[in-house]
Amino acid sequence: MSHFLAEIFPIEIAEPTVNSFRLTPEVDREIGNRLSWRFSNYFPDLVVIWENKFFWVLGKPDTAIPERSQWKAALVDLQTELKSEIGDRDYSMQWAQNPQPNAEIFAQLAVRILKNDKAFASSVVWSQDRSEVKRNADFWAETFTKKQTAYPALALTLRSSFEFAGTLENFYENHPFRQDPEKLLVGLKVKDIERNSLATIVAIAGNIGDRQDELVAKATGSISKQKLIETAETSPNQPVVSVCFGKDTKKFDYAMAALKPSITQGTADRFEIDYGKLLKAAKMRYQERKEGLESCKQDAIAALNLYGIELRKTCLNSSTDSEMFSTPTFNLEDTPLLFGNNKVFPRSKTLTGLSEGGVYRRHKKYENPQTKIRLSVLKVGDFKVKQEFIDGICQRLKKYHLETLPCHRDRGNIEIVSLEGLTAAESRARVEQAVEDLMMVPIDIVLTLLPQSDRHADENDGGSFYTLISSRLLRREIASQAIYERTFQEKRNWNNIFNQVIPGILAKLGNLPFVLKDPLEIADRFIGLDVSRQSKRKRSGSRNACASVRLYGKQGEFNSYRLEDAVSEGEEIDCRTLEQFLPGAELRGKTVLIYRDGRFCGDEVKNLRDRERAIRAEFILVECAKSQIPRMYELQTATAGDRRVSLDAPPKGLALRLSPYEVILVTTEVKSEEMGLPYPLRLRVIPKEGQQVSLDSLIEATLKLTLLHHGALKEPRLPIPLYGSDRIARRRLQGISPGSLDGDRQFWL
Repeated sequence: MSHFLAEIFPIEIAEPTVNSFRLTPEVDREIGNRLSWRFSNYFPDLVVIWENKFFWVLGKPDTAIPERSQWKAALVDLQTELKSEIGDRDYSMQWAQNPQPNAEIFAQLAVRILKNDKAFASSVVWSQDRSEVKRNADFWAETFTKKQTAYPALALTLRSSFEFAGTLENFYENHPFRQDPEKLLVGLKVKDIERNSLATIVAIAGNIGDRQDELVAKATGSISKQKLIETAETSPNQPVVSVCFGKDTKKFDYAMAALKPSITQGTADRFEIDYGKLLKAAKMRYQERKEGLESCKQDAIAALNLYGIELRKTCLNSSTDSEMFSTPTFNLEDTPLLFGNNKVFPRSKTLTGLSEGGVYRRHKKYENPQTKIRLSVLKVGDFKVKQEFIDGICQRLKKYHLETLPCHRDRGNIEIVSLEGLTAAESRARVEQAVEDLMMVPIDIVLTLLPQSDRHADENDGGSFYTLISSRLLRREIASQAIYERTFQEKRNWNNIFNQVIPGILAKLGNLPFVLKDPLEIADRFIGLDVSRQSKRKRSGSRNACASVRLYGKQGEFNSYRLEDAVSEGEEIDCRTLEQFLPGAELRGKTVLIYRDGRFCGDEVKNLRDRERAIRAEFILVECAKSQIPRMYELQTATAGDRRVSLDAPPKGLALRLSPYEVILVTTEVKSEEMGLPYPLRLRVIPKEGQQVSLDSLIEATLKLTLLHHGALKEPRLPIPLYGSDRIARRRLQGISPGSLDGDRQFWL
């Protein structure tokens, strides 16, 4: 018998002592959060948060709330302390007569208690070459609705972090490249030793000796202040680093001794560590996860009880909260897909469908069945490749009813670029010339065979052959398909390569391999909206990389894409761009489901509602979050009378309804414990007066839209209107983008 669990624990406060006040002039979230932290430090027996324009105060049951005169004095002190950050202005307090904290407020207060008390300890599970893999508790506020009543809750999960075994100072002082601190340090992820908060180094801000008095005066944490004083005495020439926390663009200056480096895939080479070893050590067995969560839960209970908050011992589960959990009423693998010549096959027989019927829709360039794909092959490096492998690709394309025409001038079937004896600059010049030579004759696609060393070359300096080749080809509207050396060296891998790569080649050329046979009920059109950004390396803040939109039809058929660079600062898609993205001719009078990658920002919802009315359409606005989502589990008992249970991965399609507008959905399948646990999506419908959106229909549409990824047989985590948005933006920033801002080919696959 199966039961389902979620990493969400309800909380209760029997007799809460909650007070609330607001400031005049009104403060925004940034200043509100900053002041609330300092109020919590000023009054150690209280926790203070800022939410919905109010400060909310929770005290321990046996602790009296300070007099209002004490609060006024605290405010004066904090105004002086933060003058350089919040400006030279005086605030006044207005206390609420009858504060009414909601479920979200109680959940946020619980989170602040755990942060203030540093309730959870981390443990080292692997260590080598001064690099560590640690297990850490991660937690955040949640709410859920039952019988039209909202309840507060706490999400509690385990994460692995990769850290340097020492401080940033230790790392810097012992590194051979310390003579160039900007190159070595900028871009590194670090943790503040004081609060364990994750930040990114964005700049070098002078040295400690010159700035000691200023930095000590600004330091709010006792550890940070002490490290500044000690370092100024022993190493006055040591650089000061500026960091930004999360998405906050405000810079904070730190002594390196107050920070601890974190290791990421992009920075692992600076620590001389194999990132693959860290990933392997990070895998958690289900039993370890279960025991770790139980320990964290006990720590949380102890910390919250001091403030009169009870954490329910059992998480949300299908035994006690059955109405919140559901599994699909259909089998995704049996979902019928439509191929060419009206051939219908289930998702589990995709390749059979392509063989029997060919692609569902040919690009206009290949509407004539006699038209052949003009294919060129470029090999960069001195490894060997068998002609049989190239022939196999051509044979598979022919099997799917599209033949190839080799396009080489005078050098046989493969254009070869030898790198032997060449410098890096000479190698790039040689490859660049080879690409130009290939484009001397008309071609449709270039199959590029690359050395394994090129796979991660972009993480250091953006100098990969992949970027060089793809950027030049796409600007000329020529498709590109890269395969790395290690992938095709073993003949036994070839069939898997053909299965994964060939449908993607077909789609990159503008063909539509397959669609859903049965139209989706929830909407007439499906759209994915995204703004992706890339941090500036030498300055704080960030820049917009790309805004993108993709339009799909009722059967999940891809229609077109559009890219925009001229968008507003931050993550908001501006009004003008939205008009470009949502053409009236295409959407007028239609019901349109719009997935937003992440949250709608700024005035996006208002602008979308204005556009909706202007073109007389009906928009269903759905936020699709990919991070800070609780995991779910399947709990199995052997027999009805057997008390033994086993923890397992949840089935694909398991859904947890947090409210009539919000659902957590498992969209991926894990077939073995070695693969870890699936990471769900969080879908939230933006409510609109008079609009009724069925969560069941949204769940079905989202799951079925994951089936239409043409770049691989394995379904992605995201529905296809959003899948690949980050890749589109990253590649566009690298210069890998079509010459036109809009088109009908899935170049990002």
